[in-house]
Amino acid sequence: MPSSLGLYIENNLIKYAKVEKDDGIVKVDAFGIKFFEDLEEAIKQIISETFSYKTPICINSSNEIYDYFSIINILNSKDLKNVIGTEFETVCEEKEQNVTAFETRYIVADDVENKERIKVIHIASNKAELTRKKSLFEGSKLQSIAPLPIAISNLISENEKENIMIVNLEERTTITKIINQKIYDIEIIDEGINEALDKIWEKENSYAKAYEKCKNTTIYTDAANDLQMEENPYLQDIMPVLYSTVEKVSNIVNNSIERIDKLYITGTASVINNIDIYFEQYMPNVKCEILKPHFLKNNSSIHNMKDYIEVNSAIALGLQGIDEGFISINFLHENTKHHMPNWMKKEIGGKNKEGTKDGKLQNDFFEPITPIEKNLLRSLGGVILVLIVYLVFSAVLAFQVQNKKEEIQIADTAVEAKIKTVKDDNTKISNKTNEYISAIENLRKITEEKEEILKNKKAIPVLLSQIMDIIPKQAQITSIENTSNKKIVINAQAENYEYLGYLKAKIKADNILVNVVSSSGQKQDGLVKVTIEGELP
Repeated sequence: MPSSLGLYIENNLIKYAKVEKDDGIVKVDAFGIKFFEDLEEAIKQIISETFSYKTPICINSSNEIYDYFSIINILNSKDLKNVIGTEFETVCEEKEQNVTAFETRYIVADDVENKERIKVIHIASNKAELTRKKSLFEGSKLQSIAPLPIAISNLISENEKENIMIVNLEERTTITKIINQKIYDIEIIDEGINEALDKIWEKENSYAKAYEKCKNTTIYTDAANDLQMEENPYLQDIMPVLYSTVEKVSNIVNNSIERIDKLYITGTASVINNIDIYFEQYMPNVKCEILKPHFLKNNSSIHNMKDYIEVNSAIALGLQGIDEGFISINFLHENTKHHMPNWMKKEIGGKNKEGTKDGKLQNDFFEPITPIEKNLLRSLGGVILVLIVYLVFSAVLAFQVQNKKEEIQIADTAVEAKIKTVKDDNTKISNKTNEYISAIENLRKITEEKEEILKNKKAIPVLLSQIMDIIPKQAQITSIENTSNKKIVINAQAENYEYLGYLKAKIKADNILVNVVSSSGQKQDGLVKVTIEGELP
């Protein structure tokens, strides 16, 4: 009965799940979340608590890099690997990176834009980071280090026919797009739910408490906004992060070449109540669901599915260890025989090395000539005659070609003389052109200086106009100051923090100000007051 311990490791916590397979049935034997200060000690505790001393362990890679290559679909597996390697070397040269510093893997999918090509998703992980991760498991049976954005698809049923996006809201937000039942794209959003957890941690002085506050948060309907802020003041830390994330996810869905039918939500933020309804408000044409492991969906013995969902990342990694996932993406061991597309498979012919029926050469030159051999000799004579005619014709043609070459040489000499004259004229024109370019450049610089002066004069009125266009009716601007050069300080107030969070997000998203920061909300006389600072773009 194969089993595996999946560990999803972040900066402050480990999600773990021990999965096993018995007669083709997958189940989760033990799972949970552990917050830590000493990572190695936390890993040892989990191994001890789950009795996983000899159990294969599968963990996530960190900060892996994704590149995409479009390659013709007629290559065999060896040539494909060489072409991909060359493409990645080119990428490293452009980025001035050392190609030998990375361990690489790849998966392929049909290119929906060009049926004669395939799309290669190339994943690179820093070797030094992989070595550091391996060192954490000395004495344990580390079996796999895999990128989570790809491993998370292990939770999807193979019977899913729709185009899917998996939004994994962990330390950083990853978006896995599955088109025609194959992973087609990986999007990384650097910001994640940890931004909200860090703010709650500052108030609770405990990451475990911050996680529980987030887990017990409920997003209500618009009609209950006032009650929602009073009951859960931590929403002012959570909602701006969710709003920014859902806006970016919505843009990705809308810009997708292929229609997205279903969106799955997973990760730490998926435990927030009604988060699927919140996402669906912004994407009404896409069915939004919380991702449940496919092998647990119809399990009636599970009373609290939410406990399993919050460790989805660990379950997905655990499935790698029982051959239920993408074996070829394991950064610990290379395995290229799994998940090979059909177009790579080629039958090998059955002829032996010598090309004869029994592998032996026939020595029968002194045997009587048979009628069949006579016909073969006649055919051979005919071939030789055709070859002689071909050689004579080739010699005559070569002679004519040589004469034509001499005529072309004479014509080339005349053309070169004309070209020299043209080059002299071009030199004169270039000199004049450079003079005009210099004059135009001087004029452009003067024009830009004037435009910059006018721009600075108009910056403040434009800023006021932009803010009037985006400010919610429920929020008020109490003051706007231009404290220094391009520095702008805005004081605003509203009955609910949500409107102020929306105002800050819009200022940042619409690029009205850059380097936008805000103070935490202060409630006074029934109003929440914040200070928003930024610089004119």
